[in-house]
Amino acid sequence: MIDKRKLIIVGLATAIAAPAEGLRTMAYRDPVGVPTICFGSTKGVQMGDTATPVQCRQLLTAEMLEAIDQVDRCVPGLPVQVAAAFADAAYNLGPTIVCDRTRSTAARLLAAGRLREACEQLLRWDRARVAGVLVALPGLTKRRAAERDLCMQGVAP
Repeated sequence: MIDKRKLIIVGLATAIAAPAEGLRTMAYRDPVGVPTICFGSTKGVQMGDTATPVQCRQLLTAEMLEAIDQVDRCVPGLPVQVAAAFADAAYNLGPTIVCDRTRSTAARLLAAGRLREACEQLLRWDRARVAGVLVALPGLTKRRAAERDLCMQGVAP
């Protein structure tokens, strides 16, 4: 059984992820060339894979719950909106942004309880390697802004 807090976080995080990723029921290559399906799922995806919209929603929920667990393991007890923003970032980028204090300023700030500053760090994670060059992707810039805005809702003024 999923507790109420996690259900709220899943709802908030998937509200960012679903429109940012879009639904694709046939495998495709994302901007950096990784086989992807559904709402941005990459785990075990092979070109030619297909899924139904229902399967895609289930996959998004399951993978978002994994991202929430990563956030909770690395930085337990975050306010719901902060946890949701960083869960979406971890879903999209992997756990480094939240868990790797040597490579992520956001992870260091979260661990130090400096949540407002950590929320602002989300904006820095809008780049990807395309043809070997690190470039800002407009979709990632928009997504990181949505995460930051949600994150700030969980930070006391």
